[in-house]
Amino acid sequence: MMAENVSLQDVENALGGVMHPAINSSLLDLGIARDIEFDGSEATLTLALPALNIPAGITNYMIDSLTETLEEIGVGIKINIREMNDEERQNFFSMEQENWKGL
Repeated sequence: MMAENVSLQDVENALGGVMHPAINSSLLDLGIARDIEFDGSEATLTLALPALNIPAGITNYMIDSLTETLEEIGVGIKINIREMNDEERQNFFSMEQENWKGL
């Protein structure tokens, strides 16, 4: 499927459904998936992690989920990974506490 007539809004809507594996919130709501850009065929986004030493299985799960979600609407993806800053981390941890469901 080609990404015909797919807008940035479509990309954001699709990504908004990608949930964290252990927290009952989407990666967008948690601030993990951020800085989304879209050029008509490929989305670029940043995966901001609360710490760079989180288990690879969780990071890979999030990357695979984001990739598969966009493939379903015919969009490629490029993901940059960085560590959250203090403010982002604070927001993440307060949401994590509220919405924790466990693995």
